[in-house]
Amino acid sequence: MRGPLLAAAAAAMGGPGGPLARTIRAKLTAALQPTHLEVRDDSPRHGGPPGAETHFGVLVVSALFAGLSPLQRHRLVHEALRAELAGPLHALQVTARTPEQWQSDPQNPPAPPCLGGSKREKRRGAGQEEEEEEEAAGKQ
Repeated sequence: MRGPLLAAAAAAMGGPGGPLARTIRAKLTAALQPTHLEVRDDSPRHGGPPGAETHFGVLVVSALFAGLSPLQRHRLVHEALRAELAGPLHALQVTARTPEQWQSDPQNPPAPPCLGGSKREKRRGAGQEEEEEEEAAGKQ
């Protein structure tokens, strides 16, 4: 049984999390045998309801990445999570490094800013601006 300090450390380092986070962790572990793995749920930053588990960031350090381009590494990660990407997982930020790269720079880049807005915000669709301008002109 884990103590509260160990549980807090695991959560801070991409620990168990919700059901989708645990699935991501299990599938990446099975497919890529990482020496280091962080799974970060970024969903709260994207305006979804609590517990949505739709936006994630992963840091995967694996010897299987040796000699592969970044694109090839990302394809391995995406292949391992194919079912999740086809369903509940909407966005995935991938950092894929070899153990040597991780040893020389053990930093996980920060999560990118959310540029998509929130579902709670009113978005201006194509043509909506013109309609608003015409409506405003008609009231004058």
